[in-house]
Amino acid sequence: MSSDTQPPPSPQIYLPPPGPIRRFAPRSLYARAALILIVPVVALQLVVSVTVTQRLYEDVTRQMTRSLATGLDALVQAVEAAPDVEAARQTAMALAAPAGVVTSLPVEGPLQDSLAPADLSGRTVIGTLRDAFPGIRGVDLTASRAVQVAIETRHGLLGVEFDRRRVAASNPHQLLVLTAFTSLLMTGVAFLFLRNQLRPIRRLALAAEAFGRGRMVPYRPSGAVEVRSAGNAFLDMRARIERQIEQRTLMLSGVSHDLRTPLTRLKLSLAMMPEDEDTRAMARDIAEMQALIDAFLAFARGDAMEGEAETVDPLDFVREIAARAMRAGQPVREGVFEGQGQILLRRVAISRAVENLIGNAVRYGRRAEVGAVLTDRALVISVEDDGPGIPRERRDEAMRPFSRLDPARNQDGGSGVGLGLAIAADVARSHGGTLRLGDSARLGGLKAELVLPR
Repeated sequence: MSSDTQPPPSPQIYLPPPGPIRRFAPRSLYARAALILIVPVVALQLVVSVTVTQRLYEDVTRQMTRSLATGLDALVQAVEAAPDVEAARQTAMALAAPAGVVTSLPVEGPLQDSLAPADLSGRTVIGTLRDAFPGIRGVDLTASRAVQVAIETRHGLLGVEFDRRRVAASNPHQLLVLTAFTSLLMTGVAFLFLRNQLRPIRRLALAAEAFGRGRMVPYRPSGAVEVRSAGNAFLDMRARIERQIEQRTLMLSGVSHDLRTPLTRLKLSLAMMPEDEDTRAMARDIAEMQALIDAFLAFARGDAMEGEAETVDPLDFVREIAARAMRAGQPVREGVFEGQGQILLRRVAISRAVENLIGNAVRYGRRAEVGAVLTDRALVISVEDDGPGIPRERRDEAMRPFSRLDPARNQDGGSGVGLGLAIAADVARSHGGTLRLGDSARLGGLKAELVLPR
């Protein structure tokens, strides 16, 4: 690729920032489905609670209290008609005893209304009694099963005590408890069905993720019709890609043989000819053609996909690659190595990628530094140099196959075919990772980072 050729500008897509709901919403499909399931149940509980408690039981309580207030009105009228206090007391007891009401005359208190903070029906009882008897001095609802009322009469305060169940529906919470228990039970059953429905989607996601990292895991479509359809489409896609890779490998093997045979004949012909300046120039051209063909075939064969993944200690593995480069006489030294643990990767592919990055670093700089950092989520292998670096606007172009940024990275007359960064990026993608290019803070040149997820 010519250094003067600029890639066409990519279209800019505006993505609006996430709103407050999306920012705090769960990210997994299981959590979102659970939220969709729980929110309607909770909303239904609230609607039932408000409707039943504040309307149905409130109306029932008001009706029962009004019925009792009619009897209390007759009792108060009889007490008012008595000639003295003793006669009023006897009259009240005689009228109240058959109805299960206890009376006392005169009585001290209650002089104010008393009820528990959570007693919703008690407020209705007090309001209904005060509407019926303006002379009520106080209603005490603090007792668990009794209601005490003090009514002003001409003989003093008339104390009336009766059962709470006569003015309020008994156990109004039973409906709410039953509704809550039934909702929890059905929610649990729904979670079981939900887990069974989401398990095939999770298996499909794991199979697709493994295939993206170059691993083949057994997968059989299951679940709902839509999930099975997606699974079958994934299997067809995977089979097509495998066939394409196999056909490409077979074709390139033939191309490699066909191209190397005439090059070998040319080498033999040159060896038979007297050595002079022309034959030496032709030999250099043939060697360059051989290097170009080898590099092209290495990239086109997809060597990053070769080899089985194995569990290795990444820090020791990267140190071995750096040590090989030092033994080969390259100006390489060890940088920062942090972390502890193991990771699953292809040794040959990662070794080729890191060696390409080291080769680029020492080709365009005087020294290179290799490091590795292992975190809980990823392995980051970094190669830094003190060369001219790559401008930020041309880093994407630098990772394209056969791209050579001569003005920026070839000031010392170095040569290459423009596949070093492309092969490293391909290796990173085959492991589900990426290749990042940046500026080296310590050496001042290019910093290439191979990021591989754990």
